[in-house]
Amino acid sequence: MRAWSWDRYGPPDVLTLKDMDEPAIARDEVLVRVRAASVNPYDWRHVGADPKLVRLSVGLRRPKPGLIPGADLAGVVERVGDGVTGLRPGDEVFGEVRLGSFAEAVAVPRDRLAVKPAGLGFAQAASVSMAAHTALQGLRDVGGISAGQRVLVNGASGGIGTFAVQLAKTFGAEVTGVCSTRNVELVRSLGADDVVDYTRDDFTTREGRYDLLMDIVGDRSLARLRRPLTPRGTLVIVGGIASPRGGLLGPAGQIVRGALTSPFVRRRIAAVSWKPNAGDLRFLAELLEKEQIVPVIDRTYPFTEIPDALRYLAGGHARGKVAITF
Repeated sequence: MRAWSWDRYGPPDVLTLKDMDEPAIARDEVLVRVRAASVNPYDWRHVGADPKLVRLSVGLRRPKPGLIPGADLAGVVERVGDGVTGLRPGDEVFGEVRLGSFAEAVAVPRDRLAVKPAGLGFAQAASVSMAAHTALQGLRDVGGISAGQRVLVNGASGGIGTFAVQLAKTFGAEVTGVCSTRNVELVRSLGADDVVDYTRDDFTTREGRYDLLMDIVGDRSLARLRRPLTPRGTLVIVGGIASPRGGLLGPAGQIVRGALTSPFVRRRIAAVSWKPNAGDLRFLAELLEKEQIVPVIDRTYPFTEIPDALRYLAGGHARGKVAITF
């Protein structure tokens, strides 16, 4: 099979398309023939070891041999392990792995896959998992969202943000999205009740308005982010896409600061981490089938141009997701 790999850290150009053996599967895994993938900041941060903390899991001096980047995927089941139930060869699925989706085939744990909604294309399905999982778990599990709350999403036009706006509406919240001028209409079309154009207005001056604030961007201090919250409001930190590059902690820096600050302030500060699981994927699939959420895809690149897709995403101006077709 063909797969992208890298033997040194750096920009997307360090990736090389190679012929590699198809992966073996464990008894609780599924071999998926990949039909589409999508790119996330998670991917280019692993390729570039940015932040340096990435090296602890991928390789201290250089990437471990044979590693393949990529998390999100959609495709067709080719083989299943002896312990797998609920899936069989020929099923169309979507989900994620920690690494490995930038390949023509990948071994995926059963609990990180769900059946793809019939009306959803492969590129759309591959654009769901990491971004929608993060948005869902941040709003529901960390933020404790409930109907009638006032929710603000900072970074509403990106991959996570477009899902966060839509998911918050399905939970019955009143939603404000923050984005640039060119994305105002997009965010409004996703159901936002109010849209703040950050080039013209500073949402952090809106004192005491919101019960829940999800910060995806990471371009403001914790003190400023707490200001627009109600006295018992919650700040959910995703890990900012605008965080300084090249350092030791990167997006984790604000998460650490939040954990240290939270015990000493009245407004709650908590972080969300991506925790893939089949139950949440099935929940998202139901919403997709009902068209209560829809993936927003900015651009689509062919499999042979994955470095270009990563470079575009790293530029920080993608609207929604960037998909890969095979």
